[in-house]
Amino acid sequence: MDVVWSWFERPPGKAMLRGNVQPNADGHEEESAENGTSLKVHPFSLHNLSASSMPSLSLRLSPSSHDDEGSDSNEEAVSEPGANLGRIQFSMSYNFDTMTLVLHIKRAVELPAKDFSGTSDPFVKICLLPDKKNKMETKVKRRNLNPHWNETFQFEGFPYDKLQHRVLYLQVFDYDRFSRNDPIGEVHLPLCEVDLTESPTFWKDLRPCPNSNDNLGELLVSLCYQPTAQRITIVVMKARHLKAMDITGTSDPYVKIWLVYREKKIEKKKTSCKKRCLNPVFNESFIFDIPMDKMKETSFIISVMDKDTLKKNDVIGKVCLAPRSGPLETKHWKEMISKPRQPVAMWHGLKK
Repeated sequence: MDVVWSWFERPPGKAMLRGNVQPNADGHEEESAENGTSLKVHPFSLHNLSASSMPSLSLRLSPSSHDDEGSDSNEEAVSEPGANLGRIQFSMSYNFDTMTLVLHIKRAVELPAKDFSGTSDPFVKICLLPDKKNKMETKVKRRNLNPHWNETFQFEGFPYDKLQHRVLYLQVFDYDRFSRNDPIGEVHLPLCEVDLTESPTFWKDLRPCPNSNDNLGELLVSLCYQPTAQRITIVVMKARHLKAMDITGTSDPYVKIWLVYREKKIEKKKTSCKKRCLNPVFNESFIFDIPMDKMKETSFIISVMDKDTLKKNDVIGKVCLAPRSGPLETKHWKEMISKPRQPVAMWHGLKK
């Protein structure tokens, strides 16, 4: 038997909300009716979806990091991204008798905080390019922005002339046991530029990783849950530092929201498109009716798209807001539940 989904129109008496979204004293955004900026309301209801009508689906969402060590729900949600990614110290030597390159990873300083708790859990991945398969890595240093590793790694069976064609590649990550590790920065050092007979020690600035999520931009979203009405209101406020997707060095961004229940996409909504803008302001509101008993299996996939008239629209980056997601996303969801009828706004870094 086919499953039929029903979509609810705007309930009678629900007028269009109008107002200008502005930050209040504690960093959240609230409405002001002064300039009449339109907040488009798109209601949708899950009340008609029973458990028996849903197909059987397996959950593969990442568990919450609420119990991860070092978490603190009272910390600030997002800090401004900075250009300084920190520095790393290491030394190298070469044993000509055994044809072994010895690498000593010493420490790093001034690493950026990648977790919402205001710190990071850094470790280093190591390889000799162009070989990317044989990687080694240091231990994870918990809640430390100036970690000391003092670990030694050996690359055996490398003739000295062969090493002249290799590049030492170090990549520093922030460890996350519940989701993908977050790149902090990287170092490339061609070994042809190193006099290994001198056992040199280096301090190197970390450079941005080309595929890092940090380069995609951020999205400011407000969530508000009304338990009596069993409704979630999502306000897509604005984005900043979006990645340029067009050859003109800009993008034409809009935001697409998927309501997901038991990992099945139920309903899609989207904002208007902002032409040639990397820091767009949307201020658009979307309403979803969701019963409390379905909240634990509900999530929202919010994607920032680049509109293209000649080809398929590109995904700049996305955020998944759910009871079980990344650390910041889960924190935002739980704060929404713990503060009913209050808009809770947070910046989210876009991910691939």
